[in-house]
Amino acid sequence: MNGLLRLVKLTTRAIASLSLNVPQRSRWLKTMSGRDVSPELVAQLGKPPRMRKDPAFKKVQTPEFQSVFTPELRELEALFKKYNYELRIAGGAVRDILMSIPPKDIDLATTATPEQMKAMFEKEEVRMINANGEKHGTITPRINDKENFEVTTLRIDIRTDGRHAEVMYTTNWQLDANRRDLTINSMFLGFDGTVYDYFYGYDDLQERRVVFVGDADIRIKEDFLRILRYFRFYGRIAKDEKNHDEATLAAVKKNAEGLARISGERIWTELQKIVVGNYGSELLLEMHRCNLFEHIGLPVEPNLEEFKRLCAGLENFEKPHYPILYIAAMLHSVDDAMAMHKRLKLSAYERDLARFITQEREKVGTDYTTLRDYQKLCLKKYIQRDYVEQLLKYSNKLELYNQLKSWVTPDFPIRGNTLAEHGLKYKRLGLVLDELKLLWADSDFQLTDKELLTKIPDVMEKIPSSPKRVKSEWDA
Repeated sequence: MNGLLRLVKLTTRAIASLSLNVPQRSRWLKTMSGRDVSPELVAQLGKPPRMRKDPAFKKVQTPEFQSVFTPELRELEALFKKYNYELRIAGGAVRDILMSIPPKDIDLATTATPEQMKAMFEKEEVRMINANGEKHGTITPRINDKENFEVTTLRIDIRTDGRHAEVMYTTNWQLDANRRDLTINSMFLGFDGTVYDYFYGYDDLQERRVVFVGDADIRIKEDFLRILRYFRFYGRIAKDEKNHDEATLAAVKKNAEGLARISGERIWTELQKIVVGNYGSELLLEMHRCNLFEHIGLPVEPNLEEFKRLCAGLENFEKPHYPILYIAAMLHSVDDAMAMHKRLKLSAYERDLARFITQEREKVGTDYTTLRDYQKLCLKKYIQRDYVEQLLKYSNKLELYNQLKSWVTPDFPIRGNTLAEHGLKYKRLGLVLDELKLLWADSDFQLTDKELLTKIPDVMEKIPSSPKRVKSEWDA
């Protein structure tokens, strides 16, 4: 391909930020390449974002803004000034400050390239950590051996595949802002308090409106995980659970299959934040309406009635709740739980809790009715006490939940070596021990070790002489 045409191809994403109409953009591209440009190439630019004529339109001096200025940040600022590189606060910290929320941490953006930052920090004898970030354009200096700062070079996406981006560094703040997903995440904040807002992110934030920069379809195709980020930020920002931009939802639905290309770990990270955030239950239902479930490990036809029952019941319990508790209600069976685990790569705890809930929930109110039933369940092999507590919470058994939470498990008076002295070993020892624990529970935990030992013959009669090990449902 001709070098100039290749350059045009690589920079179409950046050109979108110029907010030109189709004929204007076509003429601009023709100037770049020296020849006519196809309509297809112009179409790749998508809808140009709405742009503010004067991006540096406002200053803030709020307590939330002042709170970020540690001595270490001031020292870092002075260092960049000394070498004539621009440095601004970026992304989530800007959004939080403008919402009067003290930011938990700050990300910084700069016109300096990674190589220029490394040379500067080495010359000033500033320690750098996390060398892996350099491939993404991020350098992490540690100032005064007290505070780390992630500083990322301004960049343009020149090639994307729906998961990753190939980038080119730039000194143009507007082009960097244009590569970001949502308008509310595309703002910068100068160290003098100047808000730099190219795409009306400030206005969207004031209106609690969550929209993509420019064309939602194109932004999503650049990274399909942005579908879930949209729902997560909607929960954080929006003031109404059903005030979605219809064009955005249409783009989400159109690109739902793209989520199949995203790793389960990344999906689960976002999904957990969505379900426990504001409007979590309604957002999950909206995601179902957008046909996302089959691509993120959830049933195509989820157990919606059970999910709605759970969400109503959890209102009686103190937050927080485990995200997996909500998701388990969407499942119909243990098989669904394992299919979800295969896709999302849950932790061992999350996997086993989902399996436990889907297997035991139908027994609540029938096989399990009293506190003693749940205490005995806690004593079973492979079952953690927390699983049982979560089952009660899931089943809206508030009184039993509180009783079990306050129950102090007494020490079982017999140890395995005591049974070994009575000729028991291997599998039979474990089986006898399990049965003795249940007898002990039925006695209100009053049977002594000597009394329990007298029960061994009766227990032995119930156990085959050569028991075969049955693989537990809780085995990994």
